[in-house]
Amino acid sequence: MEIKRINDVLRKDVVKFIKENWGSGIMVVKGRVYNMELLSGYIVIEDNKIIGLVTYNMENKECEIVSLDSLYENKGLGTKLVEEVIKIAKKEGCNRVWLITTNDNIRAIRFYQKRGFNMKALYTNSVNEARKIKPEIPMIGYDDIPILHEIEFEKII
Repeated sequence: MEIKRINDVLRKDVVKFIKENWGSGIMVVKGRVYNMELLSGYIVIEDNKIIGLVTYNMENKECEIVSLDSLYENKGLGTKLVEEVIKIAKKEGCNRVWLITTNDNIRAIRFYQKRGFNMKALYTNSVNEARKIKPEIPMIGYDDIPILHEIEFEKII
């Protein structure tokens, strides 16, 4: 298992991974559209295959985790990737790392809280607006929970 920073050589495989796992090459967060092909991030590679990915965006001394994927749960991949983002955010002078997840993603809600992130805000029914931009967002998510709201988490660093 090896963690690598996304670079031009890896980008094609990263884009393919994102499209397979997120339904398209864009991500909509609080109404903002991200072209996932342009984001910085890290991947975890095992046997020449991507098994984990984190993407992020830094601006105004803040670092937003835009996506986090681990193909193997409870192996520490997500934790290692988030730690890499926090490390680079500190190095770049950011004062907080933040992210959005949806109300159905109970595993993510638990994951981030266990790693020192706190709930900052709830954006009620915001996913309905996001679907106008990215119709691939399903209506029903994990555990048959309707996907309706965005929850913002933050970690002050």
